[in-house]
Amino acid sequence: MPDNEFRGARRAASQAFSVGRRWLVAIAAFPPLAAFAYVVATPPAGDLPRSVDLTAAVVASTTPAASIPVIEGPDSVEVTVQRNDTLDQIFRATGIDIATLAELRTLPDVRKALDLLRPGDIITLTHANGALESLNRRISDTLTLSVSRAGDGFAVNYIENPLEIGVTGRRARIDSSLFEAGVAAGISGQTIMVLANEIFGWDIDFANEIREGDEFSVLYEQKYQDGQYVSDGRVLAASFVNRGKVHRAVWFESADGKVRGYYTPEGKGMRKAFLRAPLDFTRISSRFNPNRRHPITGKVRAHKGIDYAAPTGTPIYAAGDGRIEFAGRKGGYGNAVVINHGRNITTLYAHMSRFGKSARSGRAVRQGEVIGYVGSTGASTGPHLHYEYRIKGAHKNPESIPLPNTEIATAYVNEFRGQAETTLAQLEIASAAGTGTLASL
Repeated sequence: MPDNEFRGARRAASQAFSVGRRWLVAIAAFPPLAAFAYVVATPPAGDLPRSVDLTAAVVASTTPAASIPVIEGPDSVEVTVQRNDTLDQIFRATGIDIATLAELRTLPDVRKALDLLRPGDIITLTHANGALESLNRRISDTLTLSVSRAGDGFAVNYIENPLEIGVTGRRARIDSSLFEAGVAAGISGQTIMVLANEIFGWDIDFANEIREGDEFSVLYEQKYQDGQYVSDGRVLAASFVNRGKVHRAVWFESADGKVRGYYTPEGKGMRKAFLRAPLDFTRISSRFNPNRRHPITGKVRAHKGIDYAAPTGTPIYAAGDGRIEFAGRKGGYGNAVVINHGRNITTLYAHMSRFGKSARSGRAVRQGEVIGYVGSTGASTGPHLHYEYRIKGAHKNPESIPLPNTEIATAYVNEFRGQAETTLAQLEIASAAGTGTLASL
């Protein structure tokens, strides 16, 4: 094979790898086959946008120009952005003059909108024999960037397509699991996770405390565009009956924007200073026990924390805001992190397989930030997180320690009560009806 063809094949292989289709590397090594791949992968031009296989187009672009069929007339191509894709790659893959991209990037407010690509983004390109005619890129649910040829340059427009917001109420009864009950009642997985993680997760242990017969109701927004459902929005209020105990929460946002979050009807914050469990675990393998017999030594030795069994690699979260006091190897604890939360409170996380990016001594961390991953380092019989909670150096039971609430400030009490009464009344209507759609906001 001549040197120039060999170098072209290597470039094609590299580009094919970057978009994740390694089987095309073999095709790239033989220019005649590459041209055949291009013809097969390119459906006829039409009025409707077509999907494009970036890999096939990239490989084909390395073949001699004479071997590529010329497409006459405008061609509309719809590209779904993949991980690590760039506009440069997309333009080359679709056969559009790369110099056009440089021209577009000089237009005011366009460069940022074009270059911040996310996997899953859809870009629609129309071109005639490589000359770009138009480009459309959805920036958000309500905004689309539209670039079209105008004379010797391009016209730029931002097209707004606002969302309509409706409010829906649902009720569900648990027969097997929270998730299955929610889905059966028509509640999306997104909203179910908000209930479990952002609203009731500080008060209810969803891994161990959920029982058959538990019930929950939720009032939440739904987003529509041009009459079509887009996604769920904010949960406005919720009620959860767990083993006979009723938990209720309502969303509040003050007019000045300084106070926002979920609160009980009495104005106490649902978000506590500490997470009850700092990871999504499979089960509690060992509870806080001052008289436990150690599984390795066989001696009676106090177990001053809780062991959460979970697969290796499960993310471990900071239980509360604080500063990393220690991150490293710590004897029988193995890879461990200690966080100082102020007010003489510290938490310890042990047996990690590896540390999170935030786990550096002296670094500030926020509640819920990943500080490490479950492992079995140190004196451990299997993958789990050993978690300790200390006040003035004394170990406390993380399961039973009271978690302090944050309350609505006095200046916002009247505003909160007005909002909460209205929202909770809507929740009651939805709960009584079982399932139903309420009036749009």
